[in-house]
Amino acid sequence: MNSLKTYWQVRKPLGWAQLSHRKMRLLVAMMGVAFSNILIFTQLGLRAMLFDGVTLVPDHLQGDLFLVSAYAPNIDRGHFPKIYLFQANAVEGVSAASPLYIEFSNWVNPQDLPEPDDAEFELFPNQVKILAFNPTQPVLAIPEVTQQLDRLNAPGAALYDRLGQEKLGPIVEQFNRQEIVSTLMSNQRVYVTGLFSLGSTLFDNGHIVMSDWNYSQWYGQDALNRVNVGCLTLAAGVDVEQVRSRLQAALPNSIRVLTQTELAESEQAFRASLPNGKVLNFGAVMGFIVGVVIVYQVLYTDVSDHLPEYATLKAMGYSDRFLLGVILQEALILAVLGFIPGYFASYGVYQLLVQLTRVPLTMKAAVAVQVFVLTLVMCGVSGAIAINKLRSADPAEVF
Repeated sequence: MNSLKTYWQVRKPLGWAQLSHRKMRLLVAMMGVAFSNILIFTQLGLRAMLFDGVTLVPDHLQGDLFLVSAYAPNIDRGHFPKIYLFQANAVEGVSAASPLYIEFSNWVNPQDLPEPDDAEFELFPNQVKILAFNPTQPVLAIPEVTQQLDRLNAPGAALYDRLGQEKLGPIVEQFNRQEIVSTLMSNQRVYVTGLFSLGSTLFDNGHIVMSDWNYSQWYGQDALNRVNVGCLTLAAGVDVEQVRSRLQAALPNSIRVLTQTELAESEQAFRASLPNGKVLNFGAVMGFIVGVVIVYQVLYTDVSDHLPEYATLKAMGYSDRFLLGVILQEALILAVLGFIPGYFASYGVYQLLVQLTRVPLTMKAAVAVQVFVLTLVMCGVSGAIAINKLRSADPAEVF
């Protein structure tokens, strides 16, 4: 053990020796890098909540190709005539074409419903997203929904997303107690006949699944002629791109034919173009800049304090490249030591965000690697800036 300790004292990296010489300064530097990491992680986490949320529905659609309006910014806000879905179904290679209807509706927390003898009351409804389709032509690849298709046939019946926001009411608790769960949705009585899991987003409090017939009772028979997404199932063994070309030739330019991946990317691109997406990206950049400034201050101060030592090494014949390597070594050590507490603190921030918003958010390995690379770049840039002070170190002037 003693020999190992002696070896480390003799052979330990010069960069580490410089940093660890003043432990309090090293601790402050680590906290600065960790704080920068937390800023970047948090902004990327909020960005993930934003962009991953908008793909919840596209990611759970059932089909090989999808039809959407070319004039709509996203699937929530656009629709196309159902006649085009019939035309698509007649194209060679298409075995089935099923419509998905999307609408937003006011949802009243059952606890806010008035008693029969209440003469005066005021309701404060929340908004939910309705996903409607023909139960004989299911379009959602959610096993819980598929297993409960028969529960959608009753008048006013709907499946409720158990991962919806708490402000929608204690629907799950009431349903699990085998109580009749009923409330008002757009001033009409709705009955929860089953539960499923999809998730809320920063834009959607929760999801409701219902049959197209019940959907028409809320929004009229004409609403069934306005399709938000056409889900196409292709015949086995056909070439997807060939069928897509046939569809594009048969349908007008107002219809886009997309794969599931392209549909999800289109939804993300729309959100990225909005101010909130740009703000989150800007926040991550600001976290990076804060880290650069903090690490630069630490390295610049370290170089200034040890300038005589560096000048001595230069007088002894050590090249600028060797000394520059020492500074970059310090930057790398700060990056690693600062990233570790920053990562675990950010993990706690993610869990807190999930508790506060009930929006799914996980610490993905790709995000952790991305932030670690940004941390290395951040510290490397700071070291490169601080090197200018070292290059000007002239032994004759110092002594």
